[in-house]
Amino acid sequence: MDNRLRELRAERGWSQAELARLLDVSRQSVNAIETGKYDPSLPLAFRIARLFGVPIEAIFDDAADA
Repeated sequence: MDNRLRELRAERGWSQAELARLLDVSRQSVNAIETGKYDPSLPLAFRIARLFGVPIEAIFDDAADA
Protein backbone atom coordinates (compact mmCIF):
# COMPACT_ATOMS: atom_id res chain seq x y z
CA MET A 1 0.00 0.00 0.00
CA ASP A 2 1.37 3.39 -0.98
CA ASN A 3 1.11 6.26 1.47
CA ARG A 4 2.01 9.91 2.04
CA LEU A 5 2.79 9.54 5.74
CA ARG A 6 6.47 10.57 5.45
CA GLU A 7 5.51 13.61 3.38
CA LEU A 8 2.78 14.72 5.79
CA ARG A 9 5.05 14.17 8.80
CA ALA A 10 7.87 16.17 7.19
CA GLU A 11 5.51 19.06 6.38
CA ARG A 12 4.91 19.42 10.10
CA GLY A 13 8.56 18.98 11.06
CA TRP A 14 7.82 15.92 13.19
CA SER A 15 10.31 13.12 13.72
CA GLN A 16 9.16 9.53 13.49
CA ALA A 17 9.42 9.36 17.28
CA GLU A 18 7.17 12.42 17.71
CA LEU A 19 4.56 11.01 15.34
CA ALA A 20 4.73 7.65 17.10
CA ARG A 21 4.09 9.35 20.45
CA LEU A 22 1.10 11.24 19.05
CA LEU A 23 -0.35 8.00 17.63
CA ASP A 24 0.58 5.86 20.66
CA VAL A 25 2.60 3.40 18.55
CA SER A 26 6.31 2.59 18.34
CA ARG A 27 8.71 4.55 16.17
CA GLN A 28 9.42 1.27 14.38
CA SER A 29 5.73 1.04 13.45
CA VAL A 30 5.83 4.52 11.93
CA ASN A 31 8.94 3.58 9.97
CA ALA A 32 7.38 0.34 8.75
CA ILE A 33 4.24 2.14 7.57
CA GLU A 34 6.26 4.84 5.82
CA THR A 35 8.41 2.30 3.99
CA GLY A 36 5.42 0.16 2.99
CA LYS A 37 6.52 -2.84 5.05
CA TYR A 38 3.41 -2.68 7.24
CA ASP A 39 -0.17 -1.69 6.52
CA PRO A 40 -1.83 -0.04 9.52
CA SER A 41 -4.96 -1.44 11.05
CA LEU A 42 -8.16 0.39 10.20
CA PRO A 43 -8.38 2.02 13.66
CA LEU A 44 -4.78 3.24 13.32
CA ALA A 45 -5.42 4.52 9.80
CA PHE A 46 -8.38 6.53 11.16
CA ARG A 47 -6.19 7.94 13.98
CA ILE A 48 -3.56 8.97 11.44
CA ALA A 49 -6.16 10.63 9.22
CA ARG A 50 -7.71 12.49 12.16
CA LEU A 51 -4.30 13.67 13.36
CA PHE A 52 -3.47 15.14 9.95
CA GLY A 53 -7.02 16.38 9.36
CA VAL A 54 -7.46 14.64 6.01
CA PRO A 55 -9.48 11.66 4.74
CA ILE A 56 -7.81 8.25 4.87
CA GLU A 57 -7.81 8.20 1.06
CA ALA A 58 -5.62 11.32 1.06
CA ILE A 59 -2.91 9.37 2.93
CA PHE A 60 -3.25 5.77 1.81
CA ASP A 61 -3.64 4.32 -1.68
CA ASP A 62 -4.07 0.61 -2.22
CA ALA A 63 -2.47 1.02 -5.67
CA ALA A 64 -5.15 -1.26 -7.12
CA ASP A 65 -5.96 1.41 -9.71
CA ALA A 66 -2.43 1.36 -11.10
